[in-house]
Amino acid sequence: MTKEQYILIMDYIRSLKYGTRIVYITGKVLTYLAASAYIFVIVQLIFLRDIRAIRIIAVPAAGFIILTVFRAKYNAKRPYEKYGFKPLIPKDTCGKSFPSRHVFSIFMCAGAVSFVYPVPGTAIYIMGFLLAIIRVISGVHFPKDVIAGAVAGILCTIAGFSDLLGKLS
Repeated sequence: MTKEQYILIMDYIRSLKYGTRIVYITGKVLTYLAASAYIFVIVQLIFLRDIRAIRIIAVPAAGFIILTVFRAKYNAKRPYEKYGFKPLIPKDTCGKSFPSRHVFSIFMCAGAVSFVYPVPGTAIYIMGFLLAIIRVISGVHFPKDVIAGAVAGILCTIAGFSDLLGKLS
């Protein structure tokens, strides 16, 4: 997206009575709902003494660490850094924009939850799509950042859980 496109979108959102607040709160709610569902599945599997809990924890953790190291080394600028505007979401981080770790994490949560509960997992994938949009319209990520985060989350899910398809329900 261009600087003008970001500014046009953010100015419109800011012009709405509660626009900025709605975008900010929606992003937080989506993030916390996905994390809560993921934690619920982990706690349930641990409570049931189900060995699968180890993989449900280890795969996303490994992916998160790898993604975080890659982001730090790649160190892509964020839209508000490149174009010099104030993002809708309060953010003062420099660099580390590609890929989006928020979007990666929600897609990773969706993948992990899907192998135990497909319907809620699918709902979390939809939430991930919405979160990706919020991260872009807020000016904290470029579209390529959130697309790469989603793809990385999906690929990590496939790599970590594909052998379990149909076995966790």
